[in-house]
Amino acid sequence: MDVRIPWWLYKLQIFSGHRRPRNWLLLCVVSVFVLVALLSSSSSGPFNTRTTSVAPEVYTNYRRLKEHTASDYIELKSFSSGNNDLKGFRFCGKEREDYVPCYNVSANVLAGYKDGEEFDRHCEVLQDQPHCLVRPPRDYKTPLSWPVGRDVIWNANVKISKDQFLSSGSMTKRLMLLEENQISFHSDDELIFDGVKDHSRQVAEMIGLGSDAEFWQAGVRTVLDIGCGFGSFGAHLLSLKLMAVCMAAYELTGSQVQLSLERGLPAIIGNFISRKLPFPSLSYDMIHCAQCGVSWDQKDGMFLIEVNRILKPGGYFVLHGTSISTEKGSMIEELTHKICWTLIGRQEETFVWQKTIDPQCYLSSTQGVIPVCREEQEDTHSYYQPLASCIAVTASERWVPVQNKSSDSHITPAELEIHGKYRVQQDEFYEDFESSKSALRNYWSLLTPLIFSDHPKRPGDEDPLPPYNMIRNVMDMNARFGGLNSAFLEAGKSAWVMNVAPFKARNTIPLILDQGFIGVLHDWCEPFPTYPRTYDMLHANGLLSHLISEGCSVTNLLLEMDRILRPEGWVVLSDKLGPIEEARVITTQIRWEARVIDLENDSDQRLLVCQKPFVRK
Repeated sequence: MDVRIPWWLYKLQIFSGHRRPRNWLLLCVVSVFVLVALLSSSSSGPFNTRTTSVAPEVYTNYRRLKEHTASDYIELKSFSSGNNDLKGFRFCGKEREDYVPCYNVSANVLAGYKDGEEFDRHCEVLQDQPHCLVRPPRDYKTPLSWPVGRDVIWNANVKISKDQFLSSGSMTKRLMLLEENQISFHSDDELIFDGVKDHSRQVAEMIGLGSDAEFWQAGVRTVLDIGCGFGSFGAHLLSLKLMAVCMAAYELTGSQVQLSLERGLPAIIGNFISRKLPFPSLSYDMIHCAQCGVSWDQKDGMFLIEVNRILKPGGYFVLHGTSISTEKGSMIEELTHKICWTLIGRQEETFVWQKTIDPQCYLSSTQGVIPVCREEQEDTHSYYQPLASCIAVTASERWVPVQNKSSDSHITPAELEIHGKYRVQQDEFYEDFESSKSALRNYWSLLTPLIFSDHPKRPGDEDPLPPYNMIRNVMDMNARFGGLNSAFLEAGKSAWVMNVAPFKARNTIPLILDQGFIGVLHDWCEPFPTYPRTYDMLHANGLLSHLISEGCSVTNLLLEMDRILRPEGWVVLSDKLGPIEEARVITTQIRWEARVIDLENDSDQRLLVCQKPFVRK
């Protein structure tokens, strides 16, 4: 007898196989829950409807059930191959919990890199990677709020072994204490912590100041801390209102950058091997190296030449460490003389050099051993270009000694006039600031009940619900002139901003750095040099349109944003309707909670506000 079954039942059998009635009943129950979750999220969910209102959403206790249901749903196979494009992205394996692209040493060796270059960043070697979502560790917890979270982190949130505590060699690494499920970066008797304070005060005295509290008045506002340990020196400088950025090489475990960012401190992966750093010339007021592991006397002094490139006129290079032998010290002293630095102080293991304020020094017969770069070699983008053996930017309009800076925290009209020669107009600058202030107010009307909360419940408890999460750091992925950073300061927010200027767009990082902010150049067609779960909020205005114009993948960008955003972190994207709609579709595949907001003052602009859910294994 020809018994035909309905087509939908046939598809279901293909999916489920021959199952016993009890399994069929279980499948039906799961399906009902899936449909209920989907219908509720499409009709009344807090983040997936378009609205012109920015009123804060009310969270309910159904969030966990909704998240687990959604997680179970994506594990089910599609009933039809025609729906493959709408399936959610799968989770990566456990081995990718701390995955950082572009640092695959084995692939670099196979590609022919050697002599240390195999440890450098090589995104060109990166093969097509499967699209997947990087999971947090099983016992991951929301970071503690500042100021406690600056000194105490959850052990499960980072990849480090107990042996690495015992083998730590630098001054700042020895500040760690392992206590059950937490890592503490201060000592109960404060004797070790005083070492950082004493070191900072010693450096201040060596450059002629009464105390380190006078750094700002002396023109020292931005500091690059190379091989920063785990950020304790930078944390101390941050308490003095200085912006100190930790920079260290990529490390599989015990990463200095990962632990610094977990503390909520500014940090980025970078090293001195074969390429320039992603900073424009004349970027920092002080560069600090305390047992940072860089052989400054190697490669004919090109590492020191690179430091000279990013160090501002009159800026300071601080070198501290017991590993500086007499022979090596003599070689470094000879190299520093060639690049017009003056040794202004030496106390025990600490040396301080000051860069010349006279660009003519590099043209004199005495210092002419190292040539001045030709104009075409003075690449202001300097985006991972090969290291150069010439002195850069001696005729730049930005050649202004750090000691000549205004003590005001805002950029002066005279300083802005300098950048006007780089096609930065005053009306553009102030318009960016005012529009960022307005945007920030709108964001906060939506997010304030969920962040910056003074509620007595401490974040980090078991899967905390808003408003118990917070924002310590923000990445502005298309920073323009640093308007969002300025708006944060004016609003009195304690969060710091990593300003990013997209490569091949207008390079505004020099203007951002001259305001005392931090910033880097980056090509968003590539992964960002940081570890997973290191930023609390990501913001981008117009980045999607820029990326599409460059022919790059919006999907890859959003997956990268998911990698670097901590669980329960926020994403705010502002762009034209088309790119926003494309991004919104992808956020459903990533399983972010998202909604689109129509901006009443601009019919073509949309705001996409998202939150990454707290996902557990």
